[in-house]
Amino acid sequence: MAYYLGIDGGGTKTYALLTDDFGNVLGKGVGGNGNHQIDHALAAQSIREAAEGALNEAGLQIHEISHTYFGLAGADREVDYRILHPLVQGIGFTQNYSINCDTMISLRAGTNRPYGVALICGTGTNSAGRNPAGEHVQVGGFDYMYGDFGGGGSLNIEVFRSVIRSWDGRERPTLLTPLLLNFLGYNSVSDMFDDFQDHGKHVPVHAAKLLFEAAAEDDAVALEILNRQGVELGKSAAAVIHKLGMEKDVFDVILAGSLLTRGDRGWIRSKVEQTVATVAPNATIVTLATEPVVGALWSAMDAAGHAVSQDVYNKMRAFRDFDHIKQTTR
Repeated sequence: MAYYLGIDGGGTKTYALLTDDFGNVLGKGVGGNGNHQIDHALAAQSIREAAEGALNEAGLQIHEISHTYFGLAGADREVDYRILHPLVQGIGFTQNYSINCDTMISLRAGTNRPYGVALICGTGTNSAGRNPAGEHVQVGGFDYMYGDFGGGGSLNIEVFRSVIRSWDGRERPTLLTPLLLNFLGYNSVSDMFDDFQDHGKHVPVHAAKLLFEAAAEDDAVALEILNRQGVELGKSAAAVIHKLGMEKDVFDVILAGSLLTRGDRGWIRSKVEQTVATVAPNATIVTLATEPVVGALWSAMDAAGHAVSQDVYNKMRAFRDFDHIKQTTR
């Protein structure tokens, strides 16, 4: 019997999933931030906790795993890999492992084809793709200064500043104001403004979810921000498609990350669809319905030369989120 371990390290959570070659879930683990660019020590701790959680639940040791595949936020450039290889080796993974950016495990989780495009909009944003010739391209994945826009770690600021701008007269009234005050526990915008200024506070990343609540009530300010997020992701998809020469190919564009898979009701997706339809009319937009860690698991099987069967695809696609995996395998 062969065993495989997939690890998805994001900016907020790290998930680990361990199965046998029939796709039977034997162990799972959870950690915190897995992005070394945010906090190297915390990322190492989170990845270790998630991996050990899955191994302990399965009753296995690292040397018994046929292949481990790490899909990590922050695995963007060669300099990152020079940091990440020692990091995972320090945990005990000294052989039979692979590291790639988390965008590619989302792609693997969302399509049965070995190529396509993936867009992530979670804590941050990223876009990447692989064409039928096996060429790989990444666009973005860094921060606003380097061309990106959005993700929860930026849209939370958009919520806060929109409320401030509405309060001081630079923006129209918005439902984000009462939503944010309630979320943060203030009686007035002036109280919030002064407290944040006086104490150097930061806006919680989860404030971004308020955009969806306001948009559901047709709030113009929230809709404008979400539409801009969709336009920006569409531009990223178009850039990947052009760089890979995939304009005439048939492939999937996978939408991943919590803002796209759990919050959006089409406000973001519709703008992505419009752009992709113009650039690559044979492409299909697919919202990821499987946890990206499943893509890491399948990538581990791929790397070990084990063909993923249709039965394994069907069995593991039934998992809709990690909480469900935990409940299923207890």
